[in-house]
Amino acid sequence: MTTQTTTSLRFAVLLTLCGGFMDAYTYIARGGVFANAQTGNVVLLGVDLSESKWHAASQHLWPILAFIAGVAFAAYIKSERAHRWDENPVRWAIWLQAIVLFIVGFVPDSVPNAFATIPIAFVAAMQIGLFRQVGDLAYLAIVTSGNLMRLTEAGYAALVDHDDEQWFAVRVYGAIVTTFAIGAVGGAVATSAWHERAAWIPAGLLGATLVLIFVDNRVRRDRQAS
Repeated sequence: MTTQTTTSLRFAVLLTLCGGFMDAYTYIARGGVFANAQTGNVVLLGVDLSESKWHAASQHLWPILAFIAGVAFAAYIKSERAHRWDENPVRWAIWLQAIVLFIVGFVPDSVPNAFATIPIAFVAAMQIGLFRQVGDLAYLAIVTSGNLMRLTEAGYAALVDHDDEQWFAVRVYGAIVTTFAIGAVGGAVATSAWHERAAWIPAGLLGATLVLIFVDNRVRRDRQAS
């Protein structure tokens, strides 16, 4: 089933690579902002409102609204309503994310950054709304603070409390935190070289998750047939 693939560590690694990459991409190529997580936008919105900078405040408001819309759309995808028109709407959601990032790669840096940061915020919200489990472990692909906290807690429990069951969590969160850092480094290098077109790389990573889902489903059908 697709749900088994989307809760695997392989799938989480691909999404987290995409998350780290996009943070570096938006910071370098799209106005020095982090379009994935919205904490910074909320803080800057508050600062601008306190200083009566209405236009500047609006620039932070739109990505926040796009993020809210993305989370709401992810909730719809997970609901029974979406399954009425397709038995596997998650695949279409991934396709949509990949297409959005592919289009962003064509948006030149001469236009306002909002044309890129708003759709990226929507895509990031869809990811956080749809995919946040590796087995029974919770994680976030677009930010690393929570994953780093859980890695530290699991490491403490394993080393200090001698809870051997926590070593699995240490390996999972260690892989995710490391992958996010690798994605950020790769995003910085690729964006410096290819500028706005570097967005095509995370679009390709999302395409790779679709291939992973297809291959896993094919393997399961073959096993059931035999």
